[in-house]
Amino acid sequence: MISGLDQGGTSETDPYYRFNDLNYRWISLDDWTYSKEFKIPFDISKWQKVNLIFEGVDTVAKVLLNNVSIGKTNNMFKRYSFDVTGVVKTINFIELRFQSPVLYAAQQSRAHTRYEVPPNCPPSVQKGECHVNFIRKEQCSFSWDWGPAFPTQGIWKDVRIEAYNICHLNYFTFSPLYDNRAQEWNLEIESSFDVVSSKPVSAQVIVEIPKLQTQQTYNIELQPGKRIVELFVKINKNITVETWWPHGHGNQTGYNMTILFKLDKDLKFKKSAKVYFRTVELIEEPIEGSPGLSFYFKINGFPIFLKGSNWIPADSFQDRVNSELLQLLLQSVVDANMNTLRVWGGGIYEQDEFYELCDELGIMVWQDFMFACALYPTDRDFMDSVREEVAYQVRRLKSHPCIVTWSGNNENEAALMMNWYHIDFSHMGTYIKDYVKLYVKNIRKVVLAEDKTRPFITSSPTNGAESIAEGWLSANPYNTKFGDIHFYDYISDCWDWNVFPKARFASEYGYQSWPSFSTLEKVSTKEDWSYKSRFSLHRQHHENGNDQMLLQAGLHFKLPQSTDPLRAFKDTIYLTQVMQAQCVKTETEFYRRSRSEIVNGEGHTMGALYWQLNDIWQAPSWASLEYGGKWKMLHYFARHFFAPLLPVGFENQSVFFIYGVSDLRSDCNVTLTVRVHTWHSLEPLCSRATKHFVMKAGEAVLLYQERVPELLRRCGNCTRQSCVVSFYLSTDSKLLSSANYHFLSSLKEAVGLQKAHITAIISQQEDTFVFDLETSAVAPFVWLDVGNVPGRFSDNGFLMTEKTRTIFFYPWKPTSKSELEQSFRVTSLTDIY
Repeated sequence: MISGLDQGGTSETDPYYRFNDLNYRWISLDDWTYSKEFKIPFDISKWQKVNLIFEGVDTVAKVLLNNVSIGKTNNMFKRYSFDVTGVVKTINFIELRFQSPVLYAAQQSRAHTRYEVPPNCPPSVQKGECHVNFIRKEQCSFSWDWGPAFPTQGIWKDVRIEAYNICHLNYFTFSPLYDNRAQEWNLEIESSFDVVSSKPVSAQVIVEIPKLQTQQTYNIELQPGKRIVELFVKINKNITVETWWPHGHGNQTGYNMTILFKLDKDLKFKKSAKVYFRTVELIEEPIEGSPGLSFYFKINGFPIFLKGSNWIPADSFQDRVNSELLQLLLQSVVDANMNTLRVWGGGIYEQDEFYELCDELGIMVWQDFMFACALYPTDRDFMDSVREEVAYQVRRLKSHPCIVTWSGNNENEAALMMNWYHIDFSHMGTYIKDYVKLYVKNIRKVVLAEDKTRPFITSSPTNGAESIAEGWLSANPYNTKFGDIHFYDYISDCWDWNVFPKARFASEYGYQSWPSFSTLEKVSTKEDWSYKSRFSLHRQHHENGNDQMLLQAGLHFKLPQSTDPLRAFKDTIYLTQVMQAQCVKTETEFYRRSRSEIVNGEGHTMGALYWQLNDIWQAPSWASLEYGGKWKMLHYFARHFFAPLLPVGFENQSVFFIYGVSDLRSDCNVTLTVRVHTWHSLEPLCSRATKHFVMKAGEAVLLYQERVPELLRRCGNCTRQSCVVSFYLSTDSKLLSSANYHFLSSLKEAVGLQKAHITAIISQQEDTFVFDLETSAVAPFVWLDVGNVPGRFSDNGFLMTEKTRTIFFYPWKPTSKSELEQSFRVTSLTDIY
């Protein structure tokens, strides 16, 4: 509704401009009616049945056609089909009378009189609406700790009229299955028909996959009424089936399939689809030397470390999420060496194109069902609606190889068992019963009936098999020896890896930062441009978030000291991005180097998905991609810390260790080079290279260790405060990994760090721009920015220890050398002091 009212508006009318999320709240508190007159372009009288199809209605509406009530909607995530055979005319008038989702949710909550279903309202800092758990709608549309409250209403997906005689194909879906015993691939195809003929309908079905030399014909007979037809296709054993692999592990080979239904009276339906073949297993088994169970995924029988992030809706208004934006965001995922996204349970089941792109790019998807951070009612109407929602979504999505697991909810096992909502212990049994009823006896039951090809996890975080053994809810859902964990700690020093849990799988963790000034500038005015402005406080939806960022940054960096308010604001934005990038780097490297070891019973970490990938609006958040897709410093760091071959440095009790981490599919011969620089010189103080050694595929192993005092002594004139260590992996002098670094002290204590004068000469090579940089001094966290020019650099936020460096800029839209020269700004750490 809101984006409908904003058609062709100015920046001031943009819903995201300044305080418009509050100014426009009245819209969601009103009831609205959508109406339209339309003409049917064919003779209605010649068709036995006419259906009106809504692919998505958001959310609560009464539907009238020609002043006749034909049905109601109350679930944003369902497809609605209304029989309008006796109502439709040549010229028609359709109305959708929407009820305010906020008032409906409150009404449903009031009607649930037997007991409370918490939480009632979000924290006040979110400026949100209440009782979102009582409406089957995008949960974050009532606000979240990174997003605004825009409780939208309207028709959010396609609407169409379908008219047919004899028989109609409602949907078809399919699942590739691998027969381990026979060592062959099969395909299960399910088709749903509505037979309106009074007599049975005979049909021939021809399934073709030309590249696999597979063609099979079936004769079927359809009885009148709603009918499901299941076909089992054996793939030609004499042809090698190329499997689908995640990004970085192989190709994303797919095969074109056609299905032709030839029915009586020359009626034909032809459907085409892309078929991908892959298996997925969730492995939960004992680990030697550790209590508990493993928790990792095998794709095509191969264990894969899941590297990536968490996806939230890309906009509060889904009509603004177009193909170009999806392509940009998902390409940025693989460009940062990720292979996984978790589609988080407080948003939406994404549009078809999202999953198609993930299939093509090799992005694995951990798919939550849309329940998050709340308890939910379990009355009959609610459960019936949820079952229909889940069945529809699983049928819609299960043919996508990218989806590797279903998950029942986000954090609701933890919310209940850690008693987030202060439930009286004597009532706990009621809520536990409701939890099992919703996620196990209903959602899980539907998923297992509809999809035999992938695992189902009840919640995230969960203890997996251990939670099941404890009656589906574990006494401690954050147990590091089972399942997955979510971990947040904004107070402890993020440079200290001992803070982090050595878990089996980290599916959420992160730190906040502010988006760049060029992103904020579009939705703010001059009076907003300070860290403590009313706008800056309004935009922060996480309690004490702005203070927490400065607190964490202040542990290792001097805070900006400019007396110019705008300069101080820009410098603070920069520093929050430095802090976030460095914190998430340290934590992710800890998880990656923990994949092959057990320490004190913990380890074998096989997944790191930081919170969060993208932003829903222009505000401080945990995202690495800003609203619109601009890369924050964290995203550039992710490109390094998720690299397939990575050296990781860390200290333990004054010993410096370097681990080698490999996600490669084969062993490789490498040399590790370790260098020490003083902060005041671009010439390395000392350098040491190891002998050639074999880096094992799919492992994390210790490559190097040295006591820090000995390292400093060996390098001569060096102290912790005056020197920095860098290291990289190479083979025959060819670089195999990018250089990583380790700070021996906080940078606020660095001695000899000079103000770097960095210049850039920009030139063009076809569609790419070359930035030849030169620095006068060692420069940490060198940040190249071209303002509003869309695109990304080959690297950014880097430690510059050499006099010159060449960086490439890949524009997302046509630009010019002169535009880049005008927009270009470079910042390094000493510039903010």
